[in-house]
Amino acid sequence: MVRRSSATLALLVSIVITFLASSAAPTPLYATYGAEWGFGSLGTTVAFGVYAIAVLVALLVLGRLSDHLGRRPVLLAGIGGQIVSLVVLTTAAGYPALLAGRVLQGIATGAAVGAVGAAMLDVDRVRGAVANGTAPGAGTAIGALLSGVVVQFLPAPVHTIYYLVIALLLVQAVGVWRMPETSARLPGAAQRARASLVPEIRLPRAVRPRMLVAAPVVFAVWALAGLYGSLAPTLVHQLGGRGVLLGALALSTLAGVAAAAGLVLRDQTPRALMLVAIAALVTGVAGTLASVQQGWLLGFFVGSFVAGIGFGTGFQGAVRSVVGAAEPHERAGVLSALYVVAYLGMGVPAVVAGALVGRVGDVTTVVRGYGVVLIVLALGALVGLVRREPVPATCPQVEAVRA
Repeated sequence: MVRRSSATLALLVSIVITFLASSAAPTPLYATYGAEWGFGSLGTTVAFGVYAIAVLVALLVLGRLSDHLGRRPVLLAGIGGQIVSLVVLTTAAGYPALLAGRVLQGIATGAAVGAVGAAMLDVDRVRGAVANGTAPGAGTAIGALLSGVVVQFLPAPVHTIYYLVIALLLVQAVGVWRMPETSARLPGAAQRARASLVPEIRLPRAVRPRMLVAAPVVFAVWALAGLYGSLAPTLVHQLGGRGVLLGALALSTLAGVAAAAGLVLRDQTPRALMLVAIAALVTGVAGTLASVQQGWLLGFFVGSFVAGIGFGTGFQGAVRSVVGAAEPHERAGVLSALYVVAYLGMGVPAVVAGALVGRVGDVTTVVRGYGVVLIVLALGALVGLVRREPVPATCPQVEAVRA
């Protein structure tokens, strides 16, 4: 039984990693797309932004569906949608097709992340909580790095990376088809599922105070991820970096360190993790800004490393705090609400930054302003953490992990 649950958890973690890797895969390709189809930084951030908006819409409409219909059908639909989006991206012949593929990708991701995250908690509340906080960073890091390697060293890069992900998703679809359902379907599920399609964010009373503490932290750390996902390759080039792989390495460094930090510090309380996140975010972004000012590429990567600690610990602490207070039949909806905050933070500032790049014409100037905003957001989150009562570490995830 333990072996079976471990295999199921491993499958679910691999799905999160694949979905986030898929979303990060286009980042190193934007320069290739831009040169071929004639768009610059603004076009890049729009392509990034429409993905985030599509995720938000899907989270609001579909985020609670698996609480009623079960995890497996929603996961299978999400995997199918992701494959369709990758086929569109593989065959894209222009910028409109790129945007269409990104929108489809966002819808599929938004439909799946709440279901797969809740399923991980259904299988193992302790390891599932840790996996929910670390898998997104791992997936983003792998996707960006793998795509950078493919673009720089393999033929037909705008097709090869998508073929690889499609093949992996097909294998995972078979695994989901064969895995046991982790959430029982109760009588009246179909009616409740239809009602859940009305866009809203409904939080259980026990979750609300924890969400108020965690939401500013989540917004700030995912806004950092949005900057790297949309503008990091361009910024690396401005700082003297050459090659697609080096540009992809910026996002991969941030996200990879995030995954490792969440795993290494998993025995800390959610509050401690979020405090570490704020300190690392402020320190890392300040170091990055100083390096950008001096034109120091190595310093930029060092700052990214430190900021990645903030990204990983912030999201890990938020997931364990907020989702730990939810009942099993509430998990997908609560986790989806947390992802709504995350993708708002990732999408909105990045699109605004892209528009400013188009107007100002200088990426480094916009990044400096973005960095200052990130520091202000982090300090605002600190005020919220300090002013509110500490979140009690009573959820099973925290107690078991610390033991």
